[in-house]
Amino acid sequence: MKRCTTCNRTYTDPSLGFCIDDGTPLTTVEPEDDATVVQPRTNEGDDWNAVGYQPPRPYVPPGSDGKRRRVWPWVVGVIGAFFLGIVALSIAAVLMLPRIVRPVRTERAGSNVNRIEAPTPGEEINANSNANESSNTPPPAEHDRVLAELTKLENDWTVANLNADKKKLDQILADDYVGQANQEGGLQTKAEYIRTIERDTTVEKWNFSDLRLTLTGDRATLAGTVTFVVQGRDMVFDFIDKFVWRDDRWQATGSELKPRTQSGTEL
Repeated sequence: MKRCTTCNRTYTDPSLGFCIDDGTPLTTVEPEDDATVVQPRTNEGDDWNAVGYQPPRPYVPPGSDGKRRRVWPWVVGVIGAFFLGIVALSIAAVLMLPRIVRPVRTERAGSNVNRIEAPTPGEEINANSNANESSNTPPPAEHDRVLAELTKLENDWTVANLNADKKKLDQILADDYVGQANQEGGLQTKAEYIRTIERDTTVEKWNFSDLRLTLTGDRATLAGTVTFVVQGRDMVFDFIDKFVWRDDRWQATGSELKPRTQSGTEL
């Protein structure tokens, strides 16, 4: 005996493998007294109550619930992945935007600097003069301070002369310098002074004494005596040097040097 697990109908025909009602595979069971028995149709007699034929239902393998797969979980998953991608791109844009904008701003700033037009000659002169005026400080007015500064400048001037340091002399001498060229009274400009200077190795040491300062605003005059020791012999000179306060420092504008005489004889 065989039974349909779907409709629980039983069949005694051993040749049947599927339920004629719903097409479910039949399983073999032990016969029961109260069970309904369906016999195959024969030609004997017309009193057999045949069951009307019904087309079989689609076959569903055993163990399957026959339910269709649900589509909405896939749709929800795709939509969720799409929104996660948008969020990730937004975060990346926020992190990378400052790094991209900074070089662009720098490039624009550089291009703006390159587009600055050069001033006209008149404007350039005015700008330089204004800068010089703003950078200049008033000349010192304290007598002792100016005397100390000019004494140091005299020593630096002497060292530059002995070493023929033209770079240092260019800083010490003002552009409008005019000084004594020789003992005969000739004069020379700053350019001639620097061009003709020569190194002197005969002087062993020197000393300034009897210094007298005259200070008038941004002008100063320093007079005194300088003694050079040359091969053990003292050579004494009287000098008068003139200075101007310019570019926040004292600069020499003139110089006069005369040898001192003893008993009517020049040393």
